[in-house]
Amino acid sequence: MKIAILGGGISGCALARMLAEDDHDVTVLEKSERVGGLCKSRQIDGFTFDEAGGHIIFSKDKDVLQWQLDRCGGEQNTQKTVRNTKIRWHDRWVPYPFENGVGHLTQAANVECMSGYIEAYVGRRTGAPCPENFGDWIQWRMGDGFARHFMVPYNNKIWKRDLTTMASDWVAGRVPEAPIEDILRSSIGVDTEGYKHQSVFWFPSHGGFEAMVKGTAKDGGFRLVCDARVDRVAKKGGGFEVNGEAFDLVVNTVPLPQIESVIEEIPADIRADIQALEPISLINVMIGVKLDEPLPDLSWIYLPFDDQGPTNRATYYSNYSKFNAPEGHGCFLAEVTHRGELRADDREWLQGVVDGLDRAGILRKEQVVLLEACNNEFAYIDQDLEFAARIARVRDWFDNSGYLTFGRFGRYEYHNSDQCVKRAMQVREHIRTAAASGDHAPLQLP
Repeated sequence: MKIAILGGGISGCALARMLAEDDHDVTVLEKSERVGGLCKSRQIDGFTFDEAGGHIIFSKDKDVLQWQLDRCGGEQNTQKTVRNTKIRWHDRWVPYPFENGVGHLTQAANVECMSGYIEAYVGRRTGAPCPENFGDWIQWRMGDGFARHFMVPYNNKIWKRDLTTMASDWVAGRVPEAPIEDILRSSIGVDTEGYKHQSVFWFPSHGGFEAMVKGTAKDGGFRLVCDARVDRVAKKGGGFEVNGEAFDLVVNTVPLPQIESVIEEIPADIRADIQALEPISLINVMIGVKLDEPLPDLSWIYLPFDDQGPTNRATYYSNYSKFNAPEGHGCFLAEVTHRGELRADDREWLQGVVDGLDRAGILRKEQVVLLEACNNEFAYIDQDLEFAARIARVRDWFDNSGYLTFGRFGRYEYHNSDQCVKRAMQVREHIRTAAASGDHAPLQLP
């Protein structure tokens, strides 16, 4: 088939490569000057930075992991790292996830966390129903101590809204529950490990995370058109037209609010649902420092408290690859979410980010030699109480319309890059079936 893919992020480029391997005639239309989407990187004065926070290569799916590594030129062109993530809890380094590091808190906080957790644990085991909102879910799942000492302040920093106005279903299936035995061991000082599937990760040696997308596009067998403005998408006859060019199939990976106005067939009620899908934006602050000693052996850290500045997560980015910073230097990524009110070119605000990291003991501000930032309008999915019903209607319309849509914001699924690649594999199988049978059945994704 002749297939148009809208958007050249990892979702669009991964699917394009897979479909080209199946001998389809594939064109990727990307509105910016190069592929990458949320996986873009940039080089400044010898430093390399990811534009949308610190990505990593990992997956619980071995086929997906190998696919990602292959796009980077194999393991020999990546750096393998044993994950070392911490929470900066006031003046202490607490292992992540927080429940596995409770023994590193003060004795008073340890007792408060364990008392609340046991009460919550007993409540769940005796039938307390899972709350529909995220704020109450934190109490139901973690108890008052864990909520107060980490979960509430940290999530307030990220989501910038009353947590009780957020749904809980997105996190109920995303965050694994640590065995209570592990939490009890941690409480008495026995170290335990959580999120073991992320205990080792890889990263491209050169070029930042964008190297994986570039490797996907290079010799991918598809036509890539950058600086491509899509003005009109419509069905015509038994196929489709994009800017007047005929295609047998159109696959969208562009954020839905950015593409809905040009797709003619979307009905008014579905348009209204799409227009209500507000993103949470992210300013990624890129910080280069001159070092008098190597950076600590850390991967990334979480900063839950307001006195640590607006940063919610800081990545020790030059630890991902020694080539991310010039000799004698290191670099950090500091992530700050917002709802459209911040500007990446506000130098006074950027200095405030550095000041907060200095107070938190992450860096010394006099070491900073480079300070830049990138704003990402579409970064996180706003999981309000109406989101699940709204996005279900949108997906249902697309899945039965003949159009296909997927990707973090093409389908509004809270997916990391490896899950986007997995989705591309699933969409490929759907298209294989449709091409073989001639029957364009509704898209069904697990």
